[in-house]
Amino acid sequence: MITEQKGIAQVFLAYLLWGLMPIYWKTVQHISSDEILASRIVWSFIFTVLLITVLRDIPKLKTDLTNLWADKKAFFSLMIASYLVTANWFTFIFAVNSGELVQTSLGYYINPLISVLLGIVFLGEKLSDAQKAAVGIAAAGVMILTYTYGELPWISLVLAGSFAFYGLIKKQAKVGAITGLAIETFFVLPFAFIYLAYLFTQDSLQFVESEPITMLLLMFSGVATALPLLLYASGTKRIPLYLSGFIQYIAPTIMLVLGVVLYNEPFSNMEWTGFSFIWVALVLFSVSKFIQIKRSL
Repeated sequence: MITEQKGIAQVFLAYLLWGLMPIYWKTVQHISSDEILASRIVWSFIFTVLLITVLRDIPKLKTDLTNLWADKKAFFSLMIASYLVTANWFTFIFAVNSGELVQTSLGYYINPLISVLLGIVFLGEKLSDAQKAAVGIAAAGVMILTYTYGELPWISLVLAGSFAFYGLIKKQAKVGAITGLAIETFFVLPFAFIYLAYLFTQDSLQFVESEPITMLLLMFSGVATALPLLLYASGTKRIPLYLSGFIQYIAPTIMLVLGVVLYNEPFSNMEWTGFSFIWVALVLFSVSKFIQIKRSL
């Protein structure tokens, strides 16, 4: 019981931190999104390597690298995963600093449902009638929001799609949480270094001209990236998967509240209607999944 309670606390804290992450990026919104992304990649790599060294996980890193190099399919799959999560990071930072937190929250609400569809297509998973209905209701909600916005909510779909495909690849990747993040960031590290060097040669690198607090925030973006991941990876080992599934909706709910209440983003009646469809779909899907798991025990 104590182990499960610790797991719940860790997963809850992970999603709480992810939900509050927009506040972090808002504090550095005077820095361009592309420079924030490049800085985040560099500092995430530095922090994860330092953490691996402190935790004495270097043998684990060597083992993961050896196994990946021996299995080229796994190697290139993880490389693709690194590009997907990088696209997700950039879209998230861009959306937050462009005043699109409502769309951001929508993306992470529909992410589990897209993951379900990927599971059907790529893993041969089956859906119950209730789960099929949930996917249909969610699709209706997205269509309502598309009508409301006058265009496809592309930020939401990119966030949900990139993270869903990333999760699909990571589900099959046999690497550790921290060593995996180090390897993933290493794949895109050269591009980040080259871009930051280019900005420096053009006298456009805002980092070197920023106040100390901005420099520290950019440097600690590595910690902000890795800490929730560590908590999540540790916590999910201690609790049932369905329980983690319920807790994950904390993050987009916090993002939605931040967008509407703290940052005064518009939220019309039609948006309430569209989000209501999404919420009903998530409740229906989660409850049916809970019942399904309980029956199998």
